[in-house]
Amino acid sequence: MIVVGGEALIDLVPVAQPPGALLPRPGGGPYNTAVALGRLGAEVAFCSRVSSDGFGEGLLAGLRAAGVDCSLVQRGPEPTTLAVPSVGPDGSAAYGFYAEGTADRLFRLPGALPRGARALALGTCSLVLEPGASAYEALLRREAGRGLLTLLDPNVRPALVADPAAYRARFLGWLPSVSVLKLSEDDADWLGGRVADWLAAGPSAVVLTRGAQGMSVWTREGARYTVASPAVAVADTIGAGDTASAALLHRLAAAAGGPGGAVDWPEVLAYAARAAALACTRPGAEPPYAAELG
Repeated sequence: MIVVGGEALIDLVPVAQPPGALLPRPGGGPYNTAVALGRLGAEVAFCSRVSSDGFGEGLLAGLRAAGVDCSLVQRGPEPTTLAVPSVGPDGSAAYGFYAEGTADRLFRLPGALPRGARALALGTCSLVLEPGASAYEALLRREAGRGLLTLLDPNVRPALVADPAAYRARFLGWLPSVSVLKLSEDDADWLGGRVADWLAAGPSAVVLTRGAQGMSVWTREGARYTVASPAVAVADTIGAGDTASAALLHRLAAAAGGPGGAVDWPEVLAYAARAAALACTRPGAEPPYAAELG
């Protein structure tokens, strides 16, 4: 089983008609990753705290429809976080958030994960907003110490980071507990580090997504591979990075040797690039199903 930890929220996605209208869609990086894993056929559980309001009920329904185990989901009466993406001419998305006093910020460290858990993915807002961020951090360290494959996708949202220097320092502190670091070019630029330094800090592999230019990986053993992204008509990029994380983790969790070992990195990257490209052809976060990837 793959466990995905982090926030579930509602994206208020702009639509063409009527002008200025916003369509509520399930979202949040970890939520999208869990749904994508379920659609890809992985055994996956979501670990979070979700509101008991109407939006929260809809979020859980979306997880269950994708075959995601919700037994690790905590519930609370606080409202659901709202995100307002603004989509640029090229389909890229920037985000504003309404996150004060929301349910997902009050996540508590859970007890033991299911015995079949073999991988954990974390990232995005959940590792920024306290007090939940410290609980997710503790979960990362605990499960890495137990030998689980861990994937970190920082998916930086600068609007939520009150102290960038403190966040960058905290990010470096996570790396000894990370097996695979996956980040976008924008993330890498904002964090200001180098792949070689990140690898030296702990991860077995660093995967960099470069939008339409494809994806690259560097391994601790010194290998580097790059694949191109399939050419598609882009509706928007909402959820594309989360889909890439899911596809990477789905393939890596099944690999006998683990990251940097018996992993066919060109095949893994190509699979993730195809999945992310398909997600870009649909408005909002709509990861593809396994049958669509062949």
